[in-house]
Amino acid sequence: MPTTRNPVDGSELAHYPYFDAGQTEAALASGFAGQREWAALGVDRRASLLHAIGQRLRARLDECAELIADEMGKPIAEGRAELGKCARLCEHFAEHGPAMLADEPANTDALRSYASAQPLGMILAIMPWNFPFWQVMRASVPALLAGNTILLKHAENTLGCAAVLEQIVREAGVGAGVLTNAIVSHEVAAELIADPRVAGVTLTGSVRAGRAVAGLAGHALKKVVLELGGSDPYVILADADLDRAAAICVAARLHNCGQTCVAAKRFIVVDAVADRFAELVLAGLTAAAAKLGPPRDPATAIGPMARVDLRDQLHDQVERSVRAGATLRLGGRVPTGPGAFYPVSLLDEVQPGMPAADEELFGPVAAILRVADEHEAIATANASEFGLGAAVFTRDLARGEAIARDQFAAGCCFVNDQVRSDPRLPFGGIKASGHGRELGRAGLFEWVNLKTVWVAG
Repeated sequence: MPTTRNPVDGSELAHYPYFDAGQTEAALASGFAGQREWAALGVDRRASLLHAIGQRLRARLDECAELIADEMGKPIAEGRAELGKCARLCEHFAEHGPAMLADEPANTDALRSYASAQPLGMILAIMPWNFPFWQVMRASVPALLAGNTILLKHAENTLGCAAVLEQIVREAGVGAGVLTNAIVSHEVAAELIADPRVAGVTLTGSVRAGRAVAGLAGHALKKVVLELGGSDPYVILADADLDRAAAICVAARLHNCGQTCVAAKRFIVVDAVADRFAELVLAGLTAAAAKLGPPRDPATAIGPMARVDLRDQLHDQVERSVRAGATLRLGGRVPTGPGAFYPVSLLDEVQPGMPAADEELFGPVAAILRVADEHEAIATANASEFGLGAAVFTRDLARGEAIARDQFAAGCCFVNDQVRSDPRLPFGGIKASGHGRELGRAGLFEWVNLKTVWVAG
């Protein structure tokens, strides 16, 4: 039976029994039947209801932020920001999505011909714990606007968030079956993928989970969108504004206690400015470390990690990197006492082949890789199995844009800023970071049957 626990002290919060066969079938049937009713409402009515969901999220913002803090350790201020972003996502697609879904006429020899965006059906959403509201909404809102329904399998340590999100959707006036929370095991989720009533699968999670889900979806010939891990490089060129770059890098590494796929994972800095940049990063991380604490404390900026096992896995990666030759300049020691806390840490002199260079560090640990020049910096940035986000810092904006556009091997590339998702732009990666897109027009069209209609005279 899944049990949610507070990562501050490990105390039990609630038990959530797995659905039995009858409950699982009821969830499937509700989502399948509800999809027809939801699609029949028309896109304008669906947009109006999405807007109402955004309003309900705002109305319950403080309550939900506290729940996030209790279940996975996110500081209250960051939880509020997550809920606010969810509300803006609903409002954006409610306002702009209907026009994107309009029929697209084509000039052919038919009397009338066009492409019509039709919903696929019920989508199984397998979602993680690190942004327990945002990840679900990011995957779901475009799919819902297009007329699909969502069958949600959430992470087992944030099942309270899943239950509240389902309540919020219903409170907004959305009918049963449009977003259904299903508490099922991984084995049952595999069966759901194969069920003919499920039209597609969206997963945000690990590379291992992505491979498993992609294999099952491929065998069932189901559409799948995968948003997996990342080891985002932040490249610091010799002409960068170092103070600004270091401040952004520190913030980008520590957001959500470093537990985000698009956190800054590898700081790749050219030798000419490496010493100065490293000192600035060390100072920034040291200052941030003083704000580590329980997530409900208003003074806390960095909470615990979500689970003790994840903390221990991160510490093992740090220790293996140090044994391989990395220099530990800050943190790197598991604190005594209860909970899943891990100190803000800095590894310097990291080299390819070390865990800190090759693996995803999902926690508050920064890694500095020193390189000879811009050419080596870009090569090092791309020498990863991951390809989600990347950033470059330079005063030469034309050069920075050329690197972001043409040289980085990643899905989301930024110049002089922190990598992040935005409802107005597609979000997703390449290589082991997955495939498909969320958000933007591309994310909206992942979950439609773009149907050709030809009318002859």
